Amino acid sequence: MGFKCAIVGLPNVGKSTLFNALTRTAAAQAANFPFCTIEPNIGEVSVPDERLEIIAKIAQSKEVLPARLNFVDIAGLVKGASKGEGLGNQFLANIRETDAIAYVLRCFENPDIIHVNAKIDPVADAETVETELMLADLESLEKRVGGLEKKLRGGDKEAKMTMDLIERTTKVLEQGLPARKVERTDDEEKPFKELQLLTSKPVLYVCNVDEGSAASGNEMTKRIAKYAADNEAVMVIICAEIEAELAQLDDEEQTEYLQTLGLETAGLNKLIQQGYELLGLQTYFTAGPKETRAWTINKGTKAPGAAGVIHTDFQRGFIRAQTIAYDDYVAFNGEIGAKEAGKARDEGKEYVVVDGDVMLFKFNT
Repeated sequence: MGFKCAIVGLPNVGKSTLFNALTRTAAAQAANFPFCTIEPNIGEVSVPDERLEIIAKIAQSKEVLPARLNFVDIAGLVKGASKGEGLGNQFLANIRETDAIAYVLRCFENPDIIHVNAKIDPVADAETVETELMLADLESLEKRVGGLEKKLRGGDKEAKMTMDLIERTTKVLEQGLPARKVERTDDEEKPFKELQLLTSKPVLYVCNVDEGSAASGNEMTKRIAKYAADNEAVMVIICAEIEAELAQLDDEEQTEYLQTLGLETAGLNKLIQQGYELLGLQTYFTAGPKETRAWTINKGTKAPGAAGVIHTDFQRGFIRAQTIAYDDYVAFNGEIGAKEAGKARDEGKEYVVVDGDVMLFKFNT
C-alpha cells in the first residue's frame, strides 16, 4: 500500500540530511543554502518490527519481508508560500499528494548553518509552516464555493453537506486553527476528506537536535512538546547528524555506537514507527517456509480487506481466515502448536483484524 508521509519544514533545518539517513542513500542533495531540494524525493523504508524476525525464526522462513512506508522530502517552505513565494506552489502541490506531514524543526544552535529567519525558534518555524498551509486551505475552499452554488439551488443534499463543512472549516481556519480541529460526524468524514485540505492531515513534529541533546532533548524540544500537545499532534526527538552516521554502519556497529551515546534505539526507528502510527496503520503477518511477511492495513480493516492487500482475488473469493494472535503463535511455537492448543481460529467476513495477527486466507478463485 502506497502510504506517504511528507517531510516538510523551513530551509536548512535538516530535512534532506534526515531523508538521506532514512533511505540510506544520498538521493537528496543536502547543502547549506535554501531550495537545494527542488523536486520531491521519495524514499521507501522498512518499518522496524521485532515481531517479524521472531515469527520468521519459528516458521523457518527463507525470506523476511517487512512492511514499507514512503517518506517524501519536499522543498523548503518560506513565508508567503501560499502566494507562490519561493517554491510555494510546487511545495503545496507535492504535500497535497501525501497522507500525513512530518514537520522537521531546528532545535539546535550552530552559527555555521544559516537560518532563513536569522533566529532559532522552532515554535515560530512550526507556526510559519502551518500558517502557510492554512492560507492555502482558505483559498482552496473559496474556489470550491462557486462550483457548489448551482447544485445548492437544485436542492442537492450532498452539496448542502459540503457547503456546511466549508463554512465551518473556514471559520476554524480564520481563527488560526488547522482544519483537523473541525468537529464532524461519521457521515461527514468522506466529504471532508474530498476537500483535500492540507491542514486536515495528521501531523508529527520532528525535533532535530545536536548530539548532546539526542537522549533527553533540550529547552527547545520542551516547548515543541507543549506545542504538539496543544495541537493534537505528536513529537519525536532526532539528531540528524547521528542518524546520518548510523546509516553508514552495519547493525552491530550501530548498536555499539548507540550505546556510547546512551541511546536505546535509533531516532529514525522512532520516526518511522510514529509515522506508521500517525497514518492509522497496523500490521498483520503471513508465515511459512518460503517467507514471513508483514502486511500493512488501516486500523479497523476487516478480514476480506486484509486479504485484498495480498491480491484482489483473495478478497473477491474470501471464505475465511485462519487467525492466530501473535502472542499465541510465539507461545505455542508456530501454527501446528497453536492449532493443537486450540488457538488457531477461523474468522469470517466481519472479523476486524488485530495488530500482530498471523493469518492464512481460504478463498475461491
